[in-house]
Amino acid sequence: MSMQLTTLRRLLTLSVSALAVMLGGCETVGRSVDNAYYATMETVGVHKRDILVDRVEEARDAQSEAKQAFQSALDQFRSVVKFEGGELETEYNKLNNEYELAKSSAETVRTRIASIESVSEALFREWAAELDEYKDPDLRAASQRQLGRTRQVYKQMVIRMQIAEEKMQPVLDALHDRVLFLKHNLNASAIASLEGEVVKLEDDVKRLIEDMEASIDEANKFIEQMGTK
Repeated sequence: MSMQLTTLRRLLTLSVSALAVMLGGCETVGRSVDNAYYATMETVGVHKRDILVDRVEEARDAQSEAKQAFQSALDQFRSVVKFEGGELETEYNKLNNEYELAKSSAETVRTRIASIESVSEALFREWAAELDEYKDPDLRAASQRQLGRTRQVYKQMVIRMQIAEEKMQPVLDALHDRVLFLKHNLNASAIASLEGEVVKLEDDVKRLIEDMEASIDEANKFIEQMGTK
């Protein structure tokens, strides 16, 4: 996609988002706004297929950033628990900041996945409806087979994304509990009581990162399957 089209897409996305907020959050309004956006983008040569690939790339990148954010939060928790001197409150503030960054990155991933589901629904609905427009039965059959393959790869990808996304919240909850505990118990004794929590949190983050990496791999496979880049 050219720089001009990319800029236009971003401007239209902001306009559509603002319109959706003004009109309210109901599903019918949201779908209507989305459809208006897709129709506008098609007038400048950017089709639902292109938008879907762009959004998958954005979700993939958001997951990569989230992976780093959760790892950083874990590293800072280790640092606090192994605290051996210095300004304890400073270390706590660093941990709280890393938690907030992980929380924000998780929300970005959720938003990106939702945007993928929105455009994919519109794309597959349109693709299936347009099968009836074919006069050549062989071309219609070929397109139908391609639709089936694309749906299958898409389903594998989005399920992987959802699995990873669902596992973020329990890890965030665990981080939040420990951050909150330290906030009100900022002393050496409280820190010592958390030493046994490090291994458990390490295991949780490790499994989450593995799921994220599997999701990122599926996203790359889907992008390759779509073949628009």
